[in-house]
Amino acid sequence: NYNTGESKYFVSDGCCLQKLVLRLHEVFDYDLIVIGGGSGGLACSKKTAALGKKVMVLDYVVPTPKGTTWGLGGTCVNVGCIPKKLMHQTALLGTAMEDARKFGWEFMTHNWETMRTAVNNYIGSLNWGYRVSLRDKNVNYVNAYAEFVEPHKIKATNKRGKEMFYTAAKFVLATGERPRYLGIPGDKEYCITSDDLFSLPYCPGKTLVIGASYVALECGGFLVSLGLDVTVMVRSILLRGFDQDMANRAGDYMETHGVKFLRNSVTFLLIFLMFCVSLQVLIAVGRDACTGKIGLDKAGVEVNAKNGKIPVNDEEQTNVPHIYAIGDILEGKWELTPVAIQAGKLLARRLFAGATLKCDYVNVPTTVFTPMEYGSCGYPEEKAVEIYGQENLEIYHSLFWPLEFTVPGRDNNKCYAKIICNNLDNERVIGFHYLGPNAGEVTQGFGAAMKCGITKDQLDNTIGIHPTCAEIFTTMEVTKSSGGDITQSGC
Repeated sequence: NYNTGESKYFVSDGCCLQKLVLRLHEVFDYDLIVIGGGSGGLACSKKTAALGKKVMVLDYVVPTPKGTTWGLGGTCVNVGCIPKKLMHQTALLGTAMEDARKFGWEFMTHNWETMRTAVNNYIGSLNWGYRVSLRDKNVNYVNAYAEFVEPHKIKATNKRGKEMFYTAAKFVLATGERPRYLGIPGDKEYCITSDDLFSLPYCPGKTLVIGASYVALECGGFLVSLGLDVTVMVRSILLRGFDQDMANRAGDYMETHGVKFLRNSVTFLLIFLMFCVSLQVLIAVGRDACTGKIGLDKAGVEVNAKNGKIPVNDEEQTNVPHIYAIGDILEGKWELTPVAIQAGKLLARRLFAGATLKCDYVNVPTTVFTPMEYGSCGYPEEKAVEIYGQENLEIYHSLFWPLEFTVPGRDNNKCYAKIICNNLDNERVIGFHYLGPNAGEVTQGFGAAMKCGITKDQLDNTIGIHPTCAEIFTTMEVTKSSGGDITQSGC
């Protein structure tokens, strides 16, 4: 059956069966077609090709309303993790220079254009590197927009409008997401999103950030640290889906360091007023899955009509057996680059190498690069209480003051560490949360420890590296339930 990929044949001997299998294999142009050239799609395609399969990757960037577009590599490389972290680093250097004045150093001011050029030159080198990598691994890369026309057949349209058709035995959907607009008059004409910010040819100046997502807080955070006037408009809560204790502490830190917050604001009226005073408006209210215009209905793939996300089983398989999905478009999964990469690699091994290992979507370490960085792994406190019950948890926490902050005399006891332990399982750590410098570097190692099932006792018996921030997790004694003092007075 060409539409379902299922076959029923009756043959009289093994030789004929072997020839029949070979002929069936040749029906399709490719063993696998990956739709989407982001981190997950590239990882899956390269791993599949390394296993000796014939693979194609199709990737096409629809320009933003401002005309912004980019090369191969997806959101993370071009308009996400990479430029965000580099501009966050720019902001950290500004803070470090202020600290350094206490040690006698003197520095110059910041130039937006120099930063933007340097960041985008680096991204350009990554784009080229991805193309070379695909070529070297014998993956056929096509810069065209893919759309299903049949369950095993897609139409690829390039930027000149030329159409080509390809078939494959299996497909992986890795189309990612794009920023959501407000849906009001003027939003696309007068506002920008993170898709535009990192290559903006001018310093945005006084900026209104609409939203409270990690994108909103990260962008607002590095802009204010560059010396800009920044206001963040929040409809409800910060960092929905993250631990709210940590989210609020990260927000409080931003507020004490220059970010103004407008909460429960009337968006329509405020935007109009902001236009009147010539603000740069950055919309960061969430992202939409890029699944609505790729012909999934013609392939029979089920999609959540409300958010465009795709439900899959624990093997990333959609309701159509030969079509899989990975990355940000999955229903109820993390929207993180390393998760997409891991899922893509493991999927390729299961499909074409007989492996069985599945992606772990629970013990995922991640970091929000707000001015004071927030790293986490495992459950937020609210989710842990919901699953295990407050009475079955012990939560250890502590404020701390990094040694690096002491000489400049700033932010005493503003950093915070917390672990959530399951009393029913030998105080196994099921939630790790850290607000402080170098959160990604700190959290990564503890993420590995949690994969190994680390307990509070094992943390207590681990010798800390002194003086560091991470050592706080080896010395925590005060529990939330005790109400004890968690401030630190020194070494």
